[in-house]
Amino acid sequence: QLQLVESGGGSVQPEGSLRLSCAASGFTVDNYPIGWFRQAPGKEREGVSCISSSGDATDYADSVKGRFTISRDDAKNTVYLQMNSLKPEDTAIYFCAAQLILKPHYCGRGGNEYDYWGRGTQVTVSS
Repeated sequence: QLQLVESGGGSVQPEGSLRLSCAASGFTVDNYPIGWFRQAPGKEREGVSCISSSGDATDYADSVKGRFTISRDDAKNTVYLQMNSLKPEDTAIYFCAAQLILKPHYCGRGGNEYDYWGRGTQVTVSS
């Protein structure tokens, strides 16, 4: 059974950092694209970042470019989202998801493209 479990969320002050983890089971993260998404209260879900199964393609939302970095540890079967220079507007529940396609050099940030989702981890940025 495919499963994704997020961790690493928490409360941090503006300009602080957090690293989110997305641990996969039932499949290996080098088989499918993995995306990070977030949803704040009253707002639509936003595709934050993604990484292709080959690992050589990544994409970021304009709102996080230069601040967030997606990476992967195949030995741990885990995808990370390093978040630096956090802002209050980054406050949201963050989800990771897997897209069951066989396109090694592709990843997308459209939520409708993804097939399996974790339950999310809360990130709160506040002074």
